[in-house]
Amino acid sequence: MTLFKQSVSRRSFLRTTATVGLAAGAAGLKLPAFAQSNLPDIQATLDKISVDGYVREDYRKLYKLSSDPLWDPAKDWIRTVDWEKVRSEQSGKTVRFAIGAADQDSAAEGLKPFEALSGIKVELVPIPDDSFYDKAVAEFVSGNASFDALQFFSPWLGDFAAPGFLAELDDYAAKWKLPLDDFYDTYRLNYGYFGGKLVGIPFDCDIQMVHLRKSIVEKILGGPIDKSKSVPSYDELIRISGEANKLGGGVAGLGMMLARGFWSTYTWEHIGAQAGLKLFDEQWNPQLASDAGMKAMDIIMALQKNAIEGTSGAGWGENRAAWLGGQVATNISWQDSGTQAMRPDQSKIVDDFVTIYEPRIAGGVFAPPNIAGSTSCVAATSQNPEGAFLMLAFLTTSSIMAMNEANANGVAPGYRSVLGNERLRAISQPMEVWANSLEHAWCAPRLPGMFEMEQALGNEINRAVTGQISAKEALENGQTAWKKIMEKNGFSGGKAPVAYADVAPGMYVGAGKPLPF
Repeated sequence: MTLFKQSVSRRSFLRTTATVGLAAGAAGLKLPAFAQSNLPDIQATLDKISVDGYVREDYRKLYKLSSDPLWDPAKDWIRTVDWEKVRSEQSGKTVRFAIGAADQDSAAEGLKPFEALSGIKVELVPIPDDSFYDKAVAEFVSGNASFDALQFFSPWLGDFAAPGFLAELDDYAAKWKLPLDDFYDTYRLNYGYFGGKLVGIPFDCDIQMVHLRKSIVEKILGGPIDKSKSVPSYDELIRISGEANKLGGGVAGLGMMLARGFWSTYTWEHIGAQAGLKLFDEQWNPQLASDAGMKAMDIIMALQKNAIEGTSGAGWGENRAAWLGGQVATNISWQDSGTQAMRPDQSKIVDDFVTIYEPRIAGGVFAPPNIAGSTSCVAATSQNPEGAFLMLAFLTTSSIMAMNEANANGVAPGYRSVLGNERLRAISQPMEVWANSLEHAWCAPRLPGMFEMEQALGNEINRAVTGQISAKEALENGQTAWKKIMEKNGFSGGKAPVAYADVAPGMYVGAGKPLPF
């Protein structure tokens, strides 16, 4: 399995990649075909990018959604940008957009509104899904990439940015008034910037969270669940999941992802962040086998005793199926496990779950983990970098991202104005906790080789989980692997492809802030 196939397996499970969330609704827009000399009315086109046009009909009926926006129109870039100016500068030009081959048709349909608004023709460059990373790198190295823009797994950002493969976007963002201040800091810094320069626009903005089955956990607690107090620590989660295991009924105490590769690393990072985990010191020396790293391993080894069978082989797809199928009482997963659990076409546990604030660890910090996600970038060799930027700004605009969340398709918004919308919160149960948690988020830096490093560490953690080596050996082996990978990527002899000071602000954004509960 290549890097790309592993990185998108959580998304491809729902066949959701760069523009599928948009395309699902855009199919009903029935906009005029692209025509440079006869572009449709701008306001009429914008009016059709709406709840009625984009959100699934069954969900609109289920939640009695009106046509009122699920976002703030004053913050929605496609409703504030000067489309007449865009047309005057870009109409008749072309943008080439790299897209997974399986999604070529749906992406083409989803981009029709952008073509109608801008006068830009989008040509899709299909790349096989299982070789996206390798193909993109090969084209970048050639110096003549066949695409102007691409959306990809955010841990690859350093791989593409450090060699200069990505265009700087600061000037375009200023000219076209991209609302960067509306993004939560963790997404803006980690999905957007490298070396102090803006090189990406956040697209799929993830966070990992803890979810509980009310009917089971309330029985153990003896009363209703309080989102911050009922499970205040991982010690308590260990206890509750153990008690849940004893109840039987075909429901295991816990679901979590401990498959080989990055799945295990993400679970370890998730828990380690609460213990104050710092992956590197200021000289970029890996610190995996620190006290915080070992504490996370100790908790993982305790939790796995209460976990559903097969957790050592579980990635997102397996975890999602067990959670939505009602097979686990507690779950450590992404935020979409809460949104999707509300949808009766996806879930057997509708109205029987709650998403809580992150359990804490004594002596640690409250650090909800921003893990995975994707970003949108322009190639440094682009023939039309400004047009490519405009297309990506359209795809990531807050209204479209809000409606992705309403459709529960797993493509998560990263905007304050969206996650604070009360109408959207009513149909996305995790959202209040999710939004409050983001002000304290932890994130692994987007370094060159970072995904390869997380893959290597996860293989070692999986070996510990399956009893082949000790927890300490797993972290020590991972640390050795990280040093080799970092040396290969320019971290040696006191040199580094990115300054620690440029990255540090995004690794933990909660320092000095009051807790949200």
